[in-house]
Amino acid sequence: MQYAVRPRAAVRPAPLGPAVRPRTRRGRSLIDADALDVLHRAARVLLDDLADLTDRLVLVLQEQEPAYRATVDHDSGATWQEVHRSLRHSVASLLDPRASREAARRCSWKIGATRAEQGLPLDALLHAFRLGGSMVWQALVEETSRTAPEDVRLLVHVAADVWNFVDEHCTLVADAYRQTERRLAWRRENRLRMLAGALLDGSSRIADLPETAQALELPEQGRYVVVAVSAAGPADGAAARAAVARDARVHWHTGADVDHGIVLLGDGDDPERCLPGADDPVPGARVGIGTAVAGLAAVGDARRLADTALRMCPPSGGTVRLTEHLPAALVITAPELGQALADRVLGPLAPLEPADAEVLLDTLQAWLECDGSAQRAGERLYCHRNTVLNRLRRYEQLTGRSLTRPADMVEISLALTARRLRTR
Repeated sequence: MQYAVRPRAAVRPAPLGPAVRPRTRRGRSLIDADALDVLHRAARVLLDDLADLTDRLVLVLQEQEPAYRATVDHDSGATWQEVHRSLRHSVASLLDPRASREAARRCSWKIGATRAEQGLPLDALLHAFRLGGSMVWQALVEETSRTAPEDVRLLVHVAADVWNFVDEHCTLVADAYRQTERRLAWRRENRLRMLAGALLDGSSRIADLPETAQALELPEQGRYVVVAVSAAGPADGAAARAAVARDARVHWHTGADVDHGIVLLGDGDDPERCLPGADDPVPGARVGIGTAVAGLAAVGDARRLADTALRMCPPSGGTVRLTEHLPAALVITAPELGQALADRVLGPLAPLEPADAEVLLDTLQAWLECDGSAQRAGERLYCHRNTVLNRLRRYEQLTGRSLTRPADMVEISLALTARRLRTR
């Protein structure tokens, strides 16, 4: 069966009226050109009356931004000039973007850097720039409405460009502010480190003490003790510093191997009982606490005492308070004399087999640490008290020294300390 194919009727396009006529590229260009003409006419008027616009913006900043209110009250002339300069560059950029763009960018960058140096909050600065952009746009609309109301609709076509300009300069200001803030922070930290380092080295000048006290927020005439901390790793060091600083006012100065804390003591603080947190064991951390000194000028001496205490800490870790180990401190601060004393007091044991001599010296050390108790020394050494007494008697025979003579006991104790510190 064949089917007849009915021919399709031709469809004629409906005529387009003015309301739906598509916009050609040339039509768009003409609208943009007209919009720019309107923008430029209004911008020229703003540029001629820029002082009034500046007055209005400064007044709005005083009313709406507390940070600027204080700035204007302090130096109204400088603030007015800054606002005027910024507005002039902004309006000039509307008239000739290519010629004015870089000058406007430099102006905004300088404002951001200057306000960072002055400590004006960044939020307040960005708010000021956005208020300025809003006021310029409102002034453009008002001027066009006054002189050619029918052209106001054309400003819509350049609104995005105006606000993109505002956003670009807010970003510039924020970048300049943050870069300056980082630079100032680095400079402050570096200056603070130099002042604290000179204080701890003992090289700080008397004339620098007031500045140092202000920078470290410590009284120039306070009582101080220095604590030295050494740790195998950053985590151990941080834990030790946290323990030491518990309930204490401490300024830390970090070093390659040792960190030093300058501790302010209260009027009623006992130097021998200060920093109770330092006695909490932190595995792998060694802590040395010096003696108290009066005034920041003496902190260098306190640091040397803390380093001496640190040198007496066992390698495995722990805390040494110098006031509890003064005899050992005497030995460690004069290592040549300590070695000479050890050779004189312990030298007669040299002919013995090393292991034999070691047993005698370990027994003597344990007996002294147990306050002269042979019973407790034997328990520590896992031997009978009589064995301890026999070894002590043998030491007396070999060296000709008496463990009941006070002068001999002082020399023996110091010699053993020198031996222990030498063998670490």
